[in-house]
Amino acid sequence: MGIPRNNWFGFGIVRRKLSRPSPRETGIVLDTNNTSTGSYDEAKTGSSSECNMNAGSDFFSREDLAATTIQAFFRGHLAKRAFRALKSLIKLQAVVRGMLVRRQARIALHCMHALARLQITIRARQLLSYNE
Repeated sequence: MGIPRNNWFGFGIVRRKLSRPSPRETGIVLDTNNTSTGSYDEAKTGSSSECNMNAGSDFFSREDLAATTIQAFFRGHLAKRAFRALKSLIKLQAVVRGMLVRRQARIALHCMHALARLQITIRARQLLSYNE
C-alpha cells in the first residue's frame, strides 16, 4: 500500500550503505611466507602488519558520506516538490468540485422554481375548471 516504515524516502538504503564497509576499504591478507614461522597464527590473530593496515577503517570515507548526504537532501527536495504539487492539485480539485457543486445547486434550484410555477398554474386551472 505505502512505503514501509524502515524505507521511508529511501533512508533504508542509506542505512544499509552506512552499515557495511566499502570494497576499497577492506583489507586483503596475503600469506606469502611458506615457512612455518607462525605467519599463519599472526594472520589469524591480526598481529601482522598486513592485517592491521585497515583494521580501524570500518567507516565510510568523507566523499561517501558527502554523496549520501547530498542524495538524501536531493531526495527530500524532490519529495517536498512533489508534495507541494500534489497539494496544489488537491486545492485546484477542490475549487473545481466547488464550482460543479454550485452549478448543480443552481440548476436544482432553477428546476424547483420551475416545478413550483408549474404546480401553481395547474392548481389555478383546476380551481377555475372546478368552479365552472
